[in-house]
Amino acid sequence: MTMPFRVKDIDETQAPLLEHLIELRTRLVRCVVMLALAFVVCLYFADDIFEVLVRPLAAAFGEGEGRLIYTKLYEAFFVEIKVALFAAFLVSFPVIANQLWAFVAPGLYAREKKAFLPFLLATPVLFAMGASLAYFVVMPTAFSWFLGFEGETAGLSQEALPAIGDYLDLVMHFIIAFGVSFLLPVLLLLLNRAGIVNREQLARARRYVIVGIFIISAVITPPDIGSQLILALPLILLFEISLLLMRPASKMNEREAEEAGHATVEGDTAG
Repeated sequence: MTMPFRVKDIDETQAPLLEHLIELRTRLVRCVVMLALAFVVCLYFADDIFEVLVRPLAAAFGEGEGRLIYTKLYEAFFVEIKVALFAAFLVSFPVIANQLWAFVAPGLYAREKKAFLPFLLATPVLFAMGASLAYFVVMPTAFSWFLGFEGETAGLSQEALPAIGDYLDLVMHFIIAFGVSFLLPVLLLLLNRAGIVNREQLARARRYVIVGIFIISAVITPPDIGSQLILALPLILLFEISLLLMRPASKMNEREAEEAGHATVEGDTAG
């Protein structure tokens, strides 16, 4: 007969501070080793990874059109290093998150573990969703808009000649900005769990949240309205989903408050 899965409560052992520091060092070393191994592998495939990152620009230029240049002799080399580091962090993030969880979990009660673990699992999924939106939708749209400025000005040819370093910085900006933006539900639900905000407060502030989302979208996307809407609309949807996910917790907190109030009244009556 199989035993049901059970999340253990806080560890009863009280390890000295030195043991905690040794454990922290061990887990940090594991994270660094994993990141270093991933970097070596990604550096070997840096050209292939960069080719994938360039595809949205190549599609915007059209087949056989466009060029990528570098104006510094060392620029292409450092682009490969940055590509490898960027890819290595994405690849090793699950291991880093697992080591973080393994270090923090023994100090949490079972209820806290159950509350925190879904956020840990949802973070890479939501980040991947945001990064995919940036890569497959926003970047092709933005690059096509940027290339629309090619032509002639005062009889002179105006041509886009992006440098590989600048292009990589722009791509990483898109991917990181959209990936982090999609972590909005994780942030809101954590704030709700911590008791800093509740569902009713967020619902009342909905109009201000929507305005803030559009402001953030305008800051981290190109100046065209299309890219802003592509980011703002999913964020508004994620905000509404967060409010729905908070509803059961709000009802549970109300019941606990009512039970505590009844217990207080009964205690006063008995006294």
